Amino acid sequence: MKQDRFLLGILIGIAVLVLLSLVVFFVRPSGLEYGEDSTPEGVVRNFIVAIHTEDYEKAYSYLAEDEYKPDFEAFSQPFFLNYFNPSANGAEVLESQTSGDKATVKVNIYYNSSDPFSSGYSNTDQASLVRQDGQWKIRQMPYTFWYYEWYQEPYDPAKP
Repeated sequence: MKQDRFLLGILIGIAVLVLLSLVVFFVRPSGLEYGEDSTPEGVVRNFIVAIHTEDYEKAYSYLAEDEYKPDFEAFSQPFFLNYFNPSANGAEVLESQTSGDKATVKVNIYYNSSDPFSSGYSNTDQASLVRQDGQWKIRQMPYTFWYYEWYQEPYDPAKP
């Protein structure tokens, strides 16, 4: 009889812990909210948030109006075809340097481990921005958030 109460106490304790962990999981803030986009850092952060939340139209709105800018279909296609998976990686926007209408923003990208026995790693890279019509626009981002064909001259087999 005493062992039954002890076992019942353990089971109730486990149930309370499971319930508490579920409450904490569903009540916690997501952390992926858009912020101010009047600075180069804000634009890069919002671009990353848009990619992570799969809001590709919003992400596309942060691209610079330059020669060979991809249309929306060419921009979003690599995400739908899983050419890369930026949502599997984390990113931290660090500092920026501004010179007139150009800016660079350092971005630390955290890559997840591919197996349970090793830890992930991080790499610091740069994003390049330009001010157009009073707004900061992205010209180039680190690979995890940028497809190599964007802003490249289309291939023409007739050209030598």
